[in-house]
Amino acid sequence: MKPLITIKRAALGLLLATGFFLGGCAAPQLADYAAEKPVLDMRQYFNGTVDAYGVFTNRSGKVLKRFTVVMKCSWVGDTGTLDEDFTNSDGTKERRVWTLKRMPDGKYVGTASDVIGQALGEEAGNTFRWSYTLMLPVDGKTVEVQFDDWMYLMSDKVMLNRAEMSKFGIKLGEVTLSFVKR
Repeated sequence: MKPLITIKRAALGLLLATGFFLGGCAAPQLADYAAEKPVLDMRQYFNGTVDAYGVFTNRSGKVLKRFTVVMKCSWVGDTGTLDEDFTNSDGTKERRVWTLKRMPDGKYVGTASDVIGQALGEEAGNTFRWSYTLMLPVDGKTVEVQFDDWMYLMSDKVMLNRAEMSKFGIKLGEVTLSFVKR
């Protein structure tokens, strides 16, 4: 009888461990941050000049690129322009100009010349989640890469940003940024 009880206990332990593991792997939802403060309003934060400092890391976490960004941001009603000038640690420069539109339901759509279709975003509490497909230059070619971008307002001047990059559902790396509003 003892072996049967031991097998049942082992099976129960395995079942509980599997449940904890799978529960721990659940992706965060935007609603998880709805009560967080300070409350983010993209139109307020991204208005004026914002500096950003970032790194791109590969899947294993190795820093492949460091960069800074100077963003000149303005809004007319519910339409915003984020004019981003990137300077990479190797001296190369890039520019991206976003046009954002706040929709009546509070969600955002965005376009840029190197974004395929529209970026879709939404705020909750101190958090903004942004998803889009970017045409990324890699070794003389252009590759379509999906971004899952999460921004967290820390204060009226500082926001942190973590974006996971993937292709065909496979994680390629991450972009980590700190924004500082002037």
